[in-house]
Amino acid sequence: MTGKRAAADGDQASTADPVRPDPASTNGTEQQLDETTVGRPEAELVTTDDPPQTKAEPTDDPFIAFGPAPESRPGRLVRARRAVVRVLIHEWSLATVAALVVAVAMTWPTLRYPLYTIPQDTWDPTLQAWQMAWSGHILLTDPTQLWQSNTFYPQSWSFAFSDTLLGYAPAGMIGDGPVAAVLRYNIIFVLAHALAALGAYALIRQLGTGRTAAAVGAAGYAYAPWLLSQAGHLHIVSNGGIPLALAMLARGHGWSLRYGYRPQRRSVSWALAGWLTAAWQISLGFGIGLPFIYILAIICLVSLAMYLVRRTWFWPQRKPFGAVLLLTDLAGGALFTAVGVLLAIPYFRVAELHPNAARTMADLAAYSPPVSGFFTAPAESLIWGDRHADARAALPWHPEMTLLPGFVLYALALAGLVLSVWTWRQRLLLLAGVLLTGILAMGSSFFSGTYSYGLLFEYVPGWDGIRTPGRMMLWTTLLLAILAAGAVAAFVGRVDDIARQRVTERPGALLRLATLLPLLLVLVEGLNVTPHPVVPEQPQIMRVDDGPILVLPSSQNLDQHVMLWSTTRFQPVVNGGSGFTPDQLAEVREVTRTFPDQSSIGYLRELGVRTVVLRRDEVPGTPWQTTVDLPVDGLGIDRVDIGDTVVYRL
Repeated sequence: MTGKRAAADGDQASTADPVRPDPASTNGTEQQLDETTVGRPEAELVTTDDPPQTKAEPTDDPFIAFGPAPESRPGRLVRARRAVVRVLIHEWSLATVAALVVAVAMTWPTLRYPLYTIPQDTWDPTLQAWQMAWSGHILLTDPTQLWQSNTFYPQSWSFAFSDTLLGYAPAGMIGDGPVAAVLRYNIIFVLAHALAALGAYALIRQLGTGRTAAAVGAAGYAYAPWLLSQAGHLHIVSNGGIPLALAMLARGHGWSLRYGYRPQRRSVSWALAGWLTAAWQISLGFGIGLPFIYILAIICLVSLAMYLVRRTWFWPQRKPFGAVLLLTDLAGGALFTAVGVLLAIPYFRVAELHPNAARTMADLAAYSPPVSGFFTAPAESLIWGDRHADARAALPWHPEMTLLPGFVLYALALAGLVLSVWTWRQRLLLLAGVLLTGILAMGSSFFSGTYSYGLLFEYVPGWDGIRTPGRMMLWTTLLLAILAAGAVAAFVGRVDDIARQRVTERPGALLRLATLLPLLLVLVEGLNVTPHPVVPEQPQIMRVDDGPILVLPSSQNLDQHVMLWSTTRFQPVVNGGSGFTPDQLAEVREVTRTFPDQSSIGYLRELGVRTVVLRRDEVPGTPWQTTVDLPVDGLGIDRVDIGDTVVYRL
């Protein structure tokens, strides 16, 4: 018995422990690993028990020359090529490429004629194309005048009359003129959709699902049908920084919804990247940036409280946080706050100068959707647009009240309440978030908003500037996407379990297609028939005149074209379109209804206007229909026809 045990122990030692060389066989020398061998693969660490040979020893084996040659280490070019290949086939590289390809397809035909057409309509998109052009131009020429734009002359702080898309200023530094501005807008429009999908994919992956489930959630978030009605609002479509920042912050803090807090996965670099991304997101505008600020603050406070509570009472061993990560959060949070405050200052200044810019509860009520809006798709939806025409007609203002996130997304989220990789507590919390954000999206339609959006509107700083509560649907959609991803992840897990019972563990073709079906259905429901009208051509006078210029007729929508046309020279123009109309611009429009006459000419001269441009294509049905061709003798001004415009020199 003892002999057998000794033999067994000897066998075990011979297989589990490395054989130590006999000191006598090394002639007193000891092998050591120097710095050149540390970190190299074991195959490359060649050791020998014999002393170095200075002369090849003769051998009696004639076949030694036919033995395998020693493996050589790859050269720099080979290693570089392999590194490039690893980067190209990495999950995040493939996810980025997929997001770009899908964005081009799902927003088509945006890039079909990107120099001449623009998504949705030619009103707000032309305004936003000007915004990117102005920020890029002024930051290159005179950054101190950023908020004193060339439009709404002679008003001050005019760049803060609406959301600025300031984060896109680097793109605005490339090219000049309306054609470049339209091309820039179309490219950013497509990239915004790609970033939304990639950001949601990163967040859901970080929360703990697989690739297929994350792809479904990303598609549901980026291509929800309700977003089709926002195709003319780039500051709303540009929401990808929200989930991407949350994903980076979660990654930096080693947190996952599925696996909890794992301090070994903390990363200061990712945490800092998350704060920088969050700061960039709010630089695009407060329309969706303001709710993001408050929600991020709530997330930080709740996370801090939960960490302290669990560290004190629930964790057997206290999990570390780290002084460096804490300092990073303090610095990142300070930067995020500073960006928000600096961007808010011009808006507070505008509110002081223009009391009529303030929103009221009546404005809120005009844009608050009823419950039926959550099940109604916009006209731009390929699948549901025509089918929901009657439902849209029943809505008071359907462009902001068609809030359908997708029936497929609804179904998957409901399935996620029953079958999911998330725990029951997590599912209920996600459901509570869906209901809460949905109630806020209803504005005053939910019991007059007395205990919901109305409280925020009346008492929380900044919320009285948001008149369209339906855009809170962005958060509802994100939470639905996370719920849906949990269901898809559980479904994929069941498929894997079935596959393990097969002869081979690989799922068959039908099983693979079944896991991709939710993704295909979500994308199909997000297909669009968004119109892409041709942008009005720039009048010749806008390319040569230094201004100040007034273009007639002037209105909220027509003035947005003028803003785009001014991107060649950025000369001062009286025209401007935004979320409100300054009193002075309203007075200009009223006084010039009789132009050209002595009173209107005198008024414009006093204002500083040197050139008035009358567009013939917009004259029918206006007061200028009968006066456009009248002589101006005795008025002290010059009149000349240039193309389709009549130009008056004051």
